[in-house]
Amino acid sequence: MNMPQVVFDMPWLLAAVLLLPAVVFWLRAVRSRQRAERLQRFADAPALARLVDLGGTGSGARTARLVGVAVLAGLALAGPRWGLARGPATARGIDMAIALDASLSMMATDDRPSRLERMKQEVRRLRAMSGADRVALLAFAGRSYILTPLTGDDSALELYLENLDPSVVGQAGSSLSRAIRQGTELLMVSDGSVDRAFVIMSDGESFEPEEDLKAAAEEAGGKGVSLVTVGFGSPQGSTIPVREGNVVREKRDERGEIVVTRYNPDLLRLAADAANGTFIAAEASDKATRIRTALRTLRTARRKVDSREDHVPRFLWLLVPALALLMFDTWVMSRGTSRRVRTQRAVGAGADGSSADTAASPAVKGTSGAAAAVPALLLLLLSSCAKPADPAVLFEKGDVKGALALLQRQVADGDTTVITRYNLGTALLANDSVPMAVELLEALRRSAAGEVRMRARFNAGLGSLRIGRDTANPERETALAAARAAYRAYLAERPADIDAKWNYELALRKPPPSGGGGGGGGNENEQPQQQQPQPQGAIDQKQAEALLNSAAREERDVQGRKQRQGRTPPVGKDW
Repeated sequence: MNMPQVVFDMPWLLAAVLLLPAVVFWLRAVRSRQRAERLQRFADAPALARLVDLGGTGSGARTARLVGVAVLAGLALAGPRWGLARGPATARGIDMAIALDASLSMMATDDRPSRLERMKQEVRRLRAMSGADRVALLAFAGRSYILTPLTGDDSALELYLENLDPSVVGQAGSSLSRAIRQGTELLMVSDGSVDRAFVIMSDGESFEPEEDLKAAAEEAGGKGVSLVTVGFGSPQGSTIPVREGNVVREKRDERGEIVVTRYNPDLLRLAADAANGTFIAAEASDKATRIRTALRTLRTARRKVDSREDHVPRFLWLLVPALALLMFDTWVMSRGTSRRVRTQRAVGAGADGSSADTAASPAVKGTSGAAAAVPALLLLLLSSCAKPADPAVLFEKGDVKGALALLQRQVADGDTTVITRYNLGTALLANDSVPMAVELLEALRRSAAGEVRMRARFNAGLGSLRIGRDTANPERETALAAARAAYRAYLAERPADIDAKWNYELALRKPPPSGGGGGGGGNENEQPQQQQPQPQGAIDQKQAEALLNSAAREERDVQGRKQRQGRTPPVGKDW
């Protein structure tokens, strides 16, 4: 059985666990000595032994109780935590796009372990400092590619960041101006409720005219985008290790000479100055903090974020027993006092037992209060365990309208992740809102990647197929052509998909002369046994995680094919 890991908020206060018991022992010793000195004023030792309990009945037990209270209080004071929990939180954030240089020169090792890995480390640190920011990732070399739209999903950002390397870009070389233009266009799509920032991380080695770079940066600054350029590498430079099969060799140019790539701050500084932004040199330490400092004056908005997993505070587990032990000690002492009072009354004036009743009253009140608190605690526990409705679950149960209403509410609240937009398009398609569904799924197909893109393409093709088989629709021929194009592209990557083959066959046929409707099913005289085409279903949380895990692999395959088809820059420099 694995013991939970215990951490402390203030571990230096653990010294109180040793100090407080020592203080208790010292105070008890002083109290005992003072008591003995006072009693000696009234009688000698033999007489005192007959009149008073000099040892203090139960004094050793009481010292043990007080020491236990001191130890528990000292541990609680240090702030113990164990067990992990994740909860919602609110914070203020901006919209930020981060363009990452994925050219071959970023594989140089003058920044350990490489420029690329150091860049990834700074991105992770920057993200950890700004959990409420919506972040978009771009990768650029000779061309620029959008890896993720603006999102607060840390798992999606980490997925693409982990798999970023020169193989994901489609054209070798380096072009900062293209990255700036595409990042600016991406940021301008946001609603404008917050300020926008664009961070470029690169070694500055770019093979393009300075005029193009300056024009792109001025355009970004003119649109209100705060530009921050961050350098990586060293002026001395380094060779570029290139893996060929199982062998790692140094990169060579077209003349066969070993390439040495050097950090070039001039272009990065030029871009920052043209946009009235900030330039952070490669030599600067703690680049992520410097980026946050440069953006601290931007206008932010309050957003809900998922707090990271953290250890749960457990100081009450120690403080409550300490208080209970202290109350027990008080009760024991008051009980002993009342017993001595009753004994004296029995010898002298007679006992009536009222002290025992009075002493018992607080205990009875305390018990009823604790009993009254139990239902409240249970209600709090049940409310904290309640989970919000999942539109994917409603969709699978057949409650399409309920799933659609919930998804529309999520989008209205600002949830525009690819998973939510895909589920909304699928729910619209299942609810026979076909034109709206096709428009949303087509837009998603162009911007998403991996499995979500494939599903969006399938369902967009299905929507076009339903429109095309509706004989009352004047645009049915155009819709059928769109369906054929969608399924040809789908089957090019997944040729074994039976449903896609069947839908493609329906799209190749002429629409029925009458009764086609918008349902998209097959002609009754053609194949009555064939199941009608159905959309690929909504995605729940577990499926979403699986899709994100597979997205990187598919994206790398696609980008690898693009890179093999890519063209080398005219000057011949492909790093």
